[in-house]
Amino acid sequence: MDQIVVTGNGPLKGEIPIAGAKNACLTLMPATLLTDAPLTLTNAPRLSDIKTMKALLESLGAEVQALQDGKVLVMASHDLTSRRADYDIVRKMRASILVLGPLLARYGDAEVSLPGGCAIGARPVDLHLRGLEALGATLDLRDGYVHAKAPGGLKGAEFEFPLVSVGATENVLMAATLAKGTSVLKNVAREPEIVDLARCLRRMGADIEGEGTDTIVVHGVAALGGATHPVVADRIELGTYLLAPAIAGGEVECVGGSRDLIAAFADKLEEAGVEITQTNRGVKAAHKTGRIKAVDVTTQPFPGFPTDLQAQMMALMCTAEGTSVLEETIFENRFMHAPELTRMGARIEVSGGTARVTGVDRLKGAPVMATDLRASVSLILAGLAAEGETVVNRVYHLDRGYESVEDKLSACGARIERMRAA
Repeated sequence: MDQIVVTGNGPLKGEIPIAGAKNACLTLMPATLLTDAPLTLTNAPRLSDIKTMKALLESLGAEVQALQDGKVLVMASHDLTSRRADYDIVRKMRASILVLGPLLARYGDAEVSLPGGCAIGARPVDLHLRGLEALGATLDLRDGYVHAKAPGGLKGAEFEFPLVSVGATENVLMAATLAKGTSVLKNVAREPEIVDLARCLRRMGADIEGEGTDTIVVHGVAALGGATHPVVADRIELGTYLLAPAIAGGEVECVGGSRDLIAAFADKLEEAGVEITQTNRGVKAAHKTGRIKAVDVTTQPFPGFPTDLQAQMMALMCTAEGTSVLEETIFENRFMHAPELTRMGARIEVSGGTARVTGVDRLKGAPVMATDLRASVSLILAGLAAEGETVVNRVYHLDRGYESVEDKLSACGARIERMRAA
């Protein structure tokens, strides 16, 4: 099993290319199930989760070609052989549930295993199911599978999500594109990944308006066609790498990023004393002198502070001047990185959904264990600021969401390498 070894090495300087968004690409790929025409995605990230979604689509009979070293995905679903998404694949990744809406909308039936993924809370799929039921689907949960039917096709309806959910918004939005009549979806997620999905679906011939607001209106069409669509830049990767010079010192330009993707996060970095600049190539972060100031953070749905950057921000606060309070409002059980940071000398007190972090002068390298995707990269970031060597174990989580972390950081002067555990 691989491990990442990081040795604190002082300030960083250089540039890091930002890949296409994992969470956007995992949503865009199932859209191929809505049409028998080819769908091509450019700027795709090269991650293990993308490979898992590729395997899932292929298990249904879709054709998926990865071209240009995996950065271009060409998909076609003209001759599906199955409408059952099996547990053996779905259990690996929660985004697998996103095949349910497209299969149901196009074929009128689907069987999808209840999903798995990172152990950061229950994250139930009930909002997905309630939205699809509002469109006329009949659902039966048995033997660990969702058995869905809509023999007469889905029908447009008004549905208000009781809670904001990115995945549920995506699933119901895709299903609504082929429903008969108009669907009005209220209290929807506003994330850039939702906007990106709507733009792709519109390129395929969908009639959608309102993405980026809390209400999306979809006028169902009889069929969708093919399209070519560039995957939006990964805002979580962008935020992660902007934190690297904030933690280690120095200056890094994230090429291909845009501040508007992470405005609330960028505001917090500036409040902490990091200089953030939008350039004509991306976003630059610089922190050259003095200690970072402690800031309080509360995770919120977009456009608020992203839950997927909470662990990384905690790593920064570990050496900040003062005490910060981080409140997690999206997922329960998402402070599993705190005990590992404590092994490195951090002072963190966790109570329910709140973590209180009192900054120390310096972290110390230690063997630590990654517990989930974002926790794994937070430990790497902490290692950049630590005295001595930090060994991050169980980094298979990391490969689900970040491509070539060690290459990107070492290009900026970090001492980091991937090794095979003894």
